[in-house]
Amino acid sequence: MPSRTTTSSDVRSRIIDAAARLLSEGPDAVTTRRVAEHAGVQAPAIYRLFGDKDGLLDAVAEYVLATYVASKASVVESAAVQDVDPLGDLRAGWDAQIHFGLTNPAVFRLLSDPDRGPSSPAAEAGRRVLAARIRRLAEAGRLRVSERRATDLVHTAGTGAVLTLLATPPEERDPGLADAMLEAVLTQVLTDAPAADDSGVMATTVNFRALVPRLDALSQPERRLLLEWLDRVLETGATTG
Repeated sequence: MPSRTTTSSDVRSRIIDAAARLLSEGPDAVTTRRVAEHAGVQAPAIYRLFGDKDGLLDAVAEYVLATYVASKASVVESAAVQDVDPLGDLRAGWDAQIHFGLTNPAVFRLLSDPDRGPSSPAAEAGRRVLAARIRRLAEAGRLRVSERRATDLVHTAGTGAVLTLLATPPEERDPGLADAMLEAVLTQVLTDAPAADDSGVMATTVNFRALVPRLDALSQPERRLLLEWLDRVLETGATTG
């Protein structure tokens, strides 16, 4: 006889799976009655496990995004091991993110809500995947701004591009909008090669900062101090540049 814990876990999985399928029709399609019917459970089970509809929607969005992010993380790890071009890897990740947003509009809108997204572990994991891609560009000496600023710019641009496209009827969408947005951001954050000007200094600083964690000759406190100094240079450059 299965344990109560195993049974509860199975019921929770069935409810989330049913709600995820209904969510593809839009948040309004996720009603307690319909989810219960599709999952083959009684409505009280949903309230017991998720509290209310918002709790269920959060769990479903988290599940869908977590599954997607897990696949992205493995791609980034593989790209690093195989020494894939970091810029090509970033472009591929951008395309995948735009596709995910457009094919999962309800989930994307839920997690783009300022009251929901910041508390999502899956969303935070996704941001770490993006930061890993940006780190590879920094290690290659391609960034003219700090890793954090580059990550923020790419994340913000991606979110804005998807929300703009979702707000536009499919037949009226500009198919080149997302790519144009990425190119605009890359113009701001990338450098072809270090130059003898402020952008060259910034690119070199960003590159060096990305390599600091590998400096085993320094102690951990020394590496932290060096990172603090470099961050100060980058912050000053971002302010005055």
